[in-house]
Amino acid sequence: MKLLLSLILMCLSLYSHGQGSRPNIILIMADDVSPDLFGAYGLKGAAKTPNIDMLANEGVMFKTAYASAMCGPSRVEIMTGRYANTTGAYHNSIWLDGARKDVYTENIAFSKVLKESGYATAITGKWHAGVQMPHESVLAFDEYSLWEGLKEIKALPGSPKFTGLFENKKTTSRYWHPAYIENGKLLDTKPSDYGPRIEADFIMDFMERQVKAKKPFLAYWPTVAPHGTRKGYPTTPLRGKQGEMDKAPNAAESRARFVALNEYLDMLVGDVVTKVKDLGIADNTAIIFVSDNGTAVTAKTRGVERGPQVAHIVWGAGIKKRGATDELTDFSDIAPTLIDWANAEDKLPKDYKFDGVSLVPFLTGETDAHREWIYGYISGSQIVRTKNYLLEVVNPMLGMPKGRMYFTGDNRFGEGYQLIKGDMSGDKEHAKARKQFDDILAQYPPLTADHPYFSKKRGKKFLQDYTSKKSKAKHLHNHRDYKTYDETYIE
Repeated sequence: MKLLLSLILMCLSLYSHGQGSRPNIILIMADDVSPDLFGAYGLKGAAKTPNIDMLANEGVMFKTAYASAMCGPSRVEIMTGRYANTTGAYHNSIWLDGARKDVYTENIAFSKVLKESGYATAITGKWHAGVQMPHESVLAFDEYSLWEGLKEIKALPGSPKFTGLFENKKTTSRYWHPAYIENGKLLDTKPSDYGPRIEADFIMDFMERQVKAKKPFLAYWPTVAPHGTRKGYPTTPLRGKQGEMDKAPNAAESRARFVALNEYLDMLVGDVVTKVKDLGIADNTAIIFVSDNGTAVTAKTRGVERGPQVAHIVWGAGIKKRGATDELTDFSDIAPTLIDWANAEDKLPKDYKFDGVSLVPFLTGETDAHREWIYGYISGSQIVRTKNYLLEVVNPMLGMPKGRMYFTGDNRFGEGYQLIKGDMSGDKEHAKARKQFDDILAQYPPLTADHPYFSKKRGKKFLQDYTSKKSKAKHLHNHRDYKTYDETYIE
């Protein structure tokens, strides 16, 4: 009898802390970078990213994944599993109906759900996802180490003075000699300290402590890298001198520094993967690597597909090795995925609905398909995708209520897209695809200029700038280096 009891207890222990348990989760988000910078996507101009490529090759890499084309709304979508039509977060400057102040009061964050289901939770890097902060009860992160500004530093007990570097008169450095607030205290950083390194070390220390405590963990790492600074791209530890970020390099040097930042981030990701293996938890840890929006200048804030198209790679415990897949996903799928992994659906109100769906059945091989369409957005533009068709820049505010529709077939990343013009009655497949797009968008009405937000001072100013000739031309089209398909059709 004692032997039987011992065996039962041993099995329960293995289930609680071994391969059969709820996985530890590491969610990594790169800042302002399109998929083409990562080698696994096989596109021109990629950085050398062997560690991220390994995650893609040994796990699942979604060739087509959408978020928003700007960081604020993307970060809200990933936290809540809901689109802007529900949350009100459309743009860093457009937060409708008080969303900037109470978005996580009105929508449930995945961190809160996992915390309530027994996970230890931590976040490090860049927040920028509303006024409510990670340490507040609506988000429920146990620990945090975040790059912050003077306002947040001043609000700390004793109003400590930041003595590090600045990107401009108001923006503290995120790279050399940076400003980080960790668990309520301003870190005493030195000139040799580098923001992304601080973040990686914080994550690894958190992981180690939770493993010792035999507690499942959620580590959310929305890193500051490879986002550029206000004074041009910073020099990285892989290129140039320490602290050199106040010079405005030429275009070639800016590009080289941006590539180096991606390569440095890849090195840090490799350190975290190695730590997972050294801690003996590789058989019970899942890693998701994403980016928050397309690369600045060439993609960010644009209403074309490249704007919301992001990297999305999943590796780890129970993940079926698929490599590159044509299945579609967007950021609304991540919150329900994490909650599914944590077996925490019972922590949600019974009537609570996500816009996305859990990826777990597809990732584990239970199914070989995920969803029929995905959705991206930025300010007044909507972008919808199926496997064979794309509808981009649906934007009544800029005179594009129908958008531009393309037949893509198996093509991706803008290559070989065929513009569909005018009447589609002569082609049943095109007409069927158009109807599907219209049915989808009927669920998510577009943002229009008659919304009360645009009658207020801030909204009026945004609309004036947004509808200017120069801004409109940028928003409705690809950057000149990515004009690979016909964009001439504008209604």
